[in-house]
Amino acid sequence: MNFIEPTRRQCLRSLIGSSILFPAVLSDLAAAEAPAMGPLTPKSPHFPAKAKRVIMVFATGGVSHIDSFDPKSSKKGRDGSGKDKLMGCVFPTRPAKKTGTVVSDLFPHLRDSMEEICLIRSMKSAHFDHTEAAVGMHTGSPTFARPSMGSWLSYGLGTVNQNLPSFIVIAPHLPYGGTQVYASDFLPAYHQGTRVIPGTEPIANLAPRTTRQKIQQMELSLVDSLNQKHLQSRRDDSQLAARIKSYETAFQMQTAGPEAFDLSNEDERALSMYGLKPGETKSFAWQCIIARRLAERGVRFIELVDSGSRPNWDSHGDMKEHQPLAKAADQPLAALIQDLKQRGMLDETLIVWATEFGRTPTKEGKFGRGHHGDCFSIWLAGGGVKAGFVLGETDELGRSIVRDKIDVHDLHATILHQMGIDHKRLTYRHAGRDFRLTDVHGRIVKEILA
Repeated sequence: MNFIEPTRRQCLRSLIGSSILFPAVLSDLAAAEAPAMGPLTPKSPHFPAKAKRVIMVFATGGVSHIDSFDPKSSKKGRDGSGKDKLMGCVFPTRPAKKTGTVVSDLFPHLRDSMEEICLIRSMKSAHFDHTEAAVGMHTGSPTFARPSMGSWLSYGLGTVNQNLPSFIVIAPHLPYGGTQVYASDFLPAYHQGTRVIPGTEPIANLAPRTTRQKIQQMELSLVDSLNQKHLQSRRDDSQLAARIKSYETAFQMQTAGPEAFDLSNEDERALSMYGLKPGETKSFAWQCIIARRLAERGVRFIELVDSGSRPNWDSHGDMKEHQPLAKAADQPLAALIQDLKQRGMLDETLIVWATEFGRTPTKEGKFGRGHHGDCFSIWLAGGGVKAGFVLGETDELGRSIVRDKIDVHDLHATILHQMGIDHKRLTYRHAGRDFRLTDVHGRIVKEILA
C-alpha cells in the first residue's frame, strides 16, 4: 500500500482543534515584507526614549470638559434656564490642594493627584460625530481606514515580551468605531491589538483543548515544521509569516496569559488602593490593575476602554449620567498613577487619558449636552511630561480655544516622540506611497515636556 504524504493544509485542518485562536489570527493579513529578525523583536528607537510603554485610557462617548477638568461658572444666567440655554458646570468644583488646578467633584481622587498630571484644556477633536472622532483619536484619520497608534508603535518598536502580544486592548464593550480603533489595517496583522474582555476568561479559547501537554507539543511541532517548509518557497508571503507568528504567540500565551491576568498574588493593600474587591473581574478597577501587570511584563501599548455601563459617557439627556461612570474610573486611575510611581515605573510609562470630544456649553434635553469638537480636555502622566502642569485655555463658556490649540496629530507626534520615535520617519510603504500615523501634519508639543 502506497503511503501518501498529507499536505500541510490537511494537517492543519486535522490539528486546528488543538490550536488557540485570537483576533490577529483571523484578521485579513496585509501584504508586507516580514523582517528576517522577527516581526516583534525589540527595535532601537530613533533617539533615546523617555518612555518605554504607553497606557492609553479612552473614555468613549465624549466626557464633558465643562463638568470635569475645565469647569465653567454656573452663576446666574448660566444654569440652563435662560433663552440661550447656557449651562456651566453642574457639579461642585474646588482647586487641587498642591497645584490649585480646579477640577469638579466628578474626579476627587484625580484632583488629589494633579501634582502628577499634565492637563491639556485646549484639545481640538478630529470630528464632531462619535465614530469619526473616536477613529480619528486612535488612527489620525477620521474618514479613511488607517492603522491605530498602538499598531504603529508595535511596528516601530516591537516588544520585549515575546510571550504576550505587543498591543493589548481591554474593552468590556467596543467603543464607537469598533475594531478599527485597534486595527493594524495595512500594517502586518501581528501588530493588531488583541482584545481582552474583563471577566473570568479574559481571552477566549486560551486554554489548550488537549489535556496532555506532550501530545499538544508534538502536534504544534508538526504544524510548525509544515509551516516552515511551506514558507521556504514563499519568502515574500508576509501573510503566511504573520499567521505563523500569531500561532506562535498564541501558544506562548497559554502560560504567560493566565499568569498576567491572575490577581491571586496581589496583596489586599494593592486591591484596596484600586478599590477592587477580591474575585472581582469586570470592573474598571480590574482593568487598571491588569494594565499595571501588563506594563510590568513588557507589553508595549496597553489601552483601556472605559465604556462603563451603556450608554457610556454620551450624556445628551442629563449630565448626572456622568456620575456613576466617574465614580467607577476616578479611584482606579489615581491608584494606577500612584502604583506605578511607587514601583519606580511612572517615569518610563506614559499614561494618556482621552475622549473623542467634549460637550456643548448649552443645555440639551433635561440637563444634558450635545457633541462639541471645538475644544475639550485630556491629560497625561509620567513618561517625561511635566507634572502638575496645565496647557491651554478655553473661553469663559467652554465653547472655543483661546490659547495653545492642540489637535490629534500633535498629540500623536508627541506620544511617539516620548517613545523615541520621530513621527516623520516612522513610515510604511503602501499603495505606492509612504504612510505615517501623523500623515503630513503634527508638531511635538514641547510645552508639556519635562
